[in-house]
Amino acid sequence: ALGVGHQRSRGIMAGVITDAAEAEAAIRATLAQAERAAAVTLEEVFVAITCGRLASLAFTAHADIGPDGVKEADIARLYEGARAYAERDSRALVHMNTRAYHLDGAPAGDNPAGMAAAKLTADLHAVTADEGAIRNILHVVERCHVTVAGLIAAPYASALAVTTQEERLLGVSVIDMGGGTTSWAAFDAGNFVKCAAFATGGHHLTFDIAQNLRTSLAEAERIKALYASIVNAKSDVSDRFVYAMAGDGEDGTGQATRAQLCESLRPRMDSLLGSVMAHLPPVGDRGQVVLTGGASQLVGLVAFASQVLARPVRLGRPIPVSGLTTGADNPAFAAAVGLALAVPAGDKGRPGRERRPKGYLSRVGRWIGGGL
Repeated sequence: ALGVGHQRSRGIMAGVITDAAEAEAAIRATLAQAERAAAVTLEEVFVAITCGRLASLAFTAHADIGPDGVKEADIARLYEGARAYAERDSRALVHMNTRAYHLDGAPAGDNPAGMAAAKLTADLHAVTADEGAIRNILHVVERCHVTVAGLIAAPYASALAVTTQEERLLGVSVIDMGGGTTSWAAFDAGNFVKCAAFATGGHHLTFDIAQNLRTSLAEAERIKALYASIVNAKSDVSDRFVYAMAGDGEDGTGQATRAQLCESLRPRMDSLLGSVMAHLPPVGDRGQVVLTGGASQLVGLVAFASQVLARPVRLGRPIPVSGLTTGADNPAFAAAVGLALAVPAGDKGRPGRERRPKGYLSRVGRWIGGGL
């Protein structure tokens, strides 16, 4: 990394463009800041996404093979058919990775090219999103005079930033709790096997505080940063704080205890983690869970999540990347750091993994190889 730029998010809600002008202004400011820091002019960017009802699809693709064995054209034909299947019903392909090849039903290793068989089969995992939401993202970014070179699912990027290869081999799920969305990615035997995104994040905790305490969103954000916890300590019952109430003028103040604040946040977090738990792979107590993202730093959340999910949980911080500022080791930067790691990971595909059919969306689809 040569330089970093970051701005307050504007014009985006739950990962979806809601105000194109505001979003464009924020992106332009971020790009300009990064270009100044790196002393370069950006021409292409990779974009991490959580929009468009991001979801996984596991399926099997087949291709009949001629008497001369598996050729590159056969592999390409298999992936073209797989992509068409994944993109039905106005869905756009974001990722596709191959979990295993089979020749006439028998395991075929990593590269079946040149081998003899009557039928080639590939066990595939695809990540798709609604095409309309993706088009809106592309439109706004490209109005900033840069080309979108690739789309990467944000939970996949975050997972690369906060887990080790050994963890991914043993099985791990990463939950990225952002401001407007919570997304998660699961790995098993080193393979990227599942992901999803939910339109609930740290901002919703702020809304809950504002509503329960009858205060402004700005004041609720301050309260969350200074006093919020998801688990109660004995002293929280008597530990009071004063805050400005909304609609009562400058002199209108309220009081609440840390215990009351905690109780107002637990239902939302319990519901969110319950939604994630319903989708987690059934790997039992061996399934490590890593929390990351800005909202993951809520005091007591790791212990609370471990109780709700009934699995070991740790807080994930991005691994050090040369050139990034000191603050980039904050969980809030997991997806951004992961982008720097995901791009080379995607370029290490084996034969047939990096095929991009023609079309407006095809040039930004990432066909991830190497099992990740």
